[in-house]
Order: sequence, then structure tokens, then C-alpha cells
Amino acid sequence: MKLVIKLLFLLPIQLAVSSALAGGAYPDRLVSIVVPFTAGSGSDIVARIIQPKLAERWKQAVVVDNKPGASGNIGADYVAKAAPDGYTLLMAINAITMAPNLYKKPPFDPVTDFTPVMKMAVANFSIVTHPQVPATDLKSLIQLIKSRPGQYNFGSPGNGTPHHLAMELFKLQFGLDMLHVPYKGISGATTDLLAGQVQVMFASVHSTLPYVRAGKLKMLAVTGAQRESILPNVATFKEQGVDVMDTVDAWYAMFAPAKTSPEVVAKLSKDIAGVLAMPDVQEQLAAQGLRIQLSTPEQLAQLVASDSARWKKTITDAHISAD
Repeated sequence: MKLVIKLLFLLPIQLAVSSALAGGAYPDRLVSIVVPFTAGSGSDIVARIIQPKLAERWKQAVVVDNKPGASGNIGADYVAKAAPDGYTLLMAINAITMAPNLYKKPPFDPVTDFTPVMKMAVANFSIVTHPQVPATDLKSLIQLIKSRPGQYNFGSPGNGTPHHLAMELFKLQFGLDMLHVPYKGISGATTDLLAGQVQVMFASVHSTLPYVRAGKLKMLAVTGAQRESILPNVATFKEQGVDVMDTVDAWYAMFAPAKTSPEVVAKLSKDIAGVLAMPDVQEQLAAQGLRIQLSTPEQLAQLVASDSARWKKTITDAHISAD
């Protein structure tokens, strides 16, 4: 059944590519995949898993170019302003629908400044703490934070990132008073969480998995409808009576600059889907807690529009700004 679904998904893309690219070859030179976060971040992991496979398929060099900063805005803005020829791509996380809403004059519009290519993968989020935080589940964590308002800090890879807004949503739900400490990427936030400089953080399951397994961090809950197979002992938010976090996750998707031709988008969609169908790629992503979840360009465009509206409300309700 899975094979039939994949074939049905790929067939119209294959036909479009065969027709549209009959007169020329794309790509015929180096392709740059811009990651708007630091090395080791979720988007960086996805990009580096698919990079050699795309290079092999295209017989062209493919490079991963990390351009972190401003919660992903620097890298995203770089791609938004690049030539719409398919040679500069954005490996984005759903922060692309969040961070721009922090600014009165955002550097780009996630709806109009990009051409959606494909949603690729999803990672559930988790709430993790330093081992010395005396909480064993969500109930005890909430009680602890309420008993010491303003005394606990939470880290994030930056203002307006999924990690930040997930915690703001959690805070709004339970009326929690915590100080936000933004970093310039997940690496710095994780380092200070391990050192106890911040005590709590929302993070994708895969990014903290090694530390949880080593006993250096505690994972108290995961988002999603069911427990993670790689961490079956960690209960979901819903199991612990918190329904609002069910659909909070990190999705990863490929974008091109606005006005990129439908022919190039079709070629990219076909080849990325082909790479994601490879068993070794699926195994590598699964080992990182990432689930492959494909979309058409149209479906990704709808997701960007709906998520932009959703997180704009959270940012407004929590009175968050870039400053």
C-alpha cells in the first residue's frame, strides 16, 4: 500500500518534469542548500542527509550553507533575495512562519517571497529539564514553576523559533512566569541547559535524545498523538492531561525563491521525494526522531499560510517582540 501511495504521489510530478525539462537540463552546476540555523540543528541534519544523495542523482555538486541568526531570518532572507533559478534553496523549519511575525517590518513574507517545493519531515517536540530540577512529570513541573514565579529560565534557539513559541503557548495555558533566554541556535541553548544556566527548554526529540539517554537531561513529555518509539517510557502531553500541545511540532520543508519556474519545482519535488524514499535515508531520519511526511507544493503553501496565522495569534497574546 505504501508503494502504491508513493507511486501515485510521484506520477504527476514525473510527467510534469518529463514534459517541462525536455528542452534543457537542471541542474547543470552547483546547488546550494541554505540552512538558516547552526550545525546540528534539525534543518541542518535533514539537509546533510539528503545532500550527498541529491549530488549523486544530479551528478552535480550540492553544498549545505549554514547562515544562522535572527531566529532563522538571516538565512531565509538570503534565499528570498536570491535568483529564482533553483540553484539557491532553503531548508526551512516552521520558524519561517513564526519569526517574521515578531517584526513591524519583517525582512520577508513567508507566503509571498518563496516558492514552496515540498514538506519533507516532521519531528515531535519534548519538554526537557536539567537533572537537578526537582520535577518528574508535567504536573510537578507546573507546580514547581508556579511556586517560584520568575525564578526559572527557559532557553531557545532564538526569538520566534518553534522552541520559543511552544513554551510561550505552554506558559499561557497554565499562567507560568518564566524568563526567556534566546540563543543564536540550538547548540548554545543546549550547552547552557546542560550546564544549568537555563533549567527548562522545548526541543525536538532528536536534538536532545543523546543527552537524555546519557542521563544529562530529563525529558518529561513529548508532543504528538502517541509516544516516541525511541523513547517509549516518556509520556505524551495528552497522556498527562495537556491537550493544547498535541499539534506542536517541528516540520521541515524545502523552499525556493519566489517566481522559481514550475518546471524546476517539479524536478526538485520529484528528486527530493525519490531521495526520501531510499531505505538508508529513511533509517537515518528515523534514528534522529524524524518522520518522513511529504506534501505537494500546493499543500505546503496552505500549511505556511495557516501556521503563519496561528502563530501570529500566539505572538500577539504573549506580547512577544523582536526586542
